[in-house]
Amino acid sequence: MTDVLAKILARKREEIAGLRSRHTLGELEQMALAADAPRGFAAALAAAAARGAGVIAEIKKASPSKGLIRADFDPAWIAREYAGGGAACLSVLTDVDFFQGHNDYLRQARAACALPAIRKDFLVDEAQVLEARAIGADCVLLIAAALAPSRVTVLARLAQSLGMDVLLEVHDRTELEALLALDLGRKGQRPLLGINNRNLRTFETRLETTLNLLPLVPDDYAVVTESGIGGPADIVRMQAAGVRRFLVGESLMRQPSPGQALKALLGRA
Repeated sequence: MTDVLAKILARKREEIAGLRSRHTLGELEQMALAADAPRGFAAALAAAAARGAGVIAEIKKASPSKGLIRADFDPAWIAREYAGGGAACLSVLTDVDFFQGHNDYLRQARAACALPAIRKDFLVDEAQVLEARAIGADCVLLIAAALAPSRVTVLARLAQSLGMDVLLEVHDRTELEALLALDLGRKGQRPLLGINNRNLRTFETRLETTLNLLPLVPDDYAVVTESGIGGPADIVRMQAAGVRRFLVGESLMRQPSPGQALKALLGRA
């Protein structure tokens, strides 16, 4: 893989080595078990989706493709803005080198409001999943492009054993079919299925990615469309296709008031 994702995963391997040098898995597990109870990420998203649109609002300072997105970056203030704007959940970037994120940003955001939060990072190792719960994550992201199917199963089950929800992310038909073959969870207890409209290798974004893959998704999977939601028309377009869960970040983060921007996106301004 000679692309952005390959560079990120190479760096993650270095980070994991550092994490495992500082803490044993047993120590990380104790830290995870000592954290505040998970808030119910999937349940909060489902409740909002039942009302028309469940939004996971993203707290993101920068990205590899766009560079710095928001200079006046205060995770706690942004979290309160999103909560006031009608977000169901938060997504917090914790990757340091490529997205200018930090574990503390998740802690700060979650402490500032009552919304559940997903750790948005590139998780490929048990230590990272345990660390996610230890810093307060209510859900973890598992990216099919970064993991062998067998690893998805292991990490998803670990996260669920800690009371966290799981968002499985795919980008194309091959990844989707591989994840569906795992048959993770019983009906009614499936992980969330994220369809990322952004190609992690080229960072090109197309809403058609979600629309083209939807017919292949079984009815008992709740789909989250990720990336590329820029305005109310995109929300309406996805709702018309049956999608009620959205992960939205950059279009909100660039606005003076992310909360007001979210209200406008949802047609509630």
